[in-house]
Amino acid sequence: MKNKVILVSSNQLGRGDQLLGENILETFFTILKQKEELPAAVFCMNSGVLTMTEDSFVSVHLKELEAKGVDILACKTCADHYEVTEILTVGKISGMGDFIDLAAKYEVITIS
Repeated sequence: MKNKVILVSSNQLGRGDQLLGENILETFFTILKQKEELPAAVFCMNSGVLTMTEDSFVSVHLKELEAKGVDILACKTCADHYEVTEILTVGKISGMGDFIDLAAKYEVITIS
């Protein structure tokens, strides 16, 4: 996992029931943070930036990943669109250029 970047493009995993998708996404990060090998970064875009706010249970797991050295990044355009730039509780604002650089260096796993 150390040579990978997780791209979170939604605040849920899969299509269908919103609550189920949010729970599945939380489970994904609960298990991921327990692994020895962690991704290089988690880049959140579109509604994925909502996982970086206190309204999402996923933010707790992202904080733990960040404490373990994983970069947690939010797409600035997306954070501005969802008006969450000032209320992110984990990570930092980033840009598409940073994601392109990460994608050139690491394999990308997309969560949508």
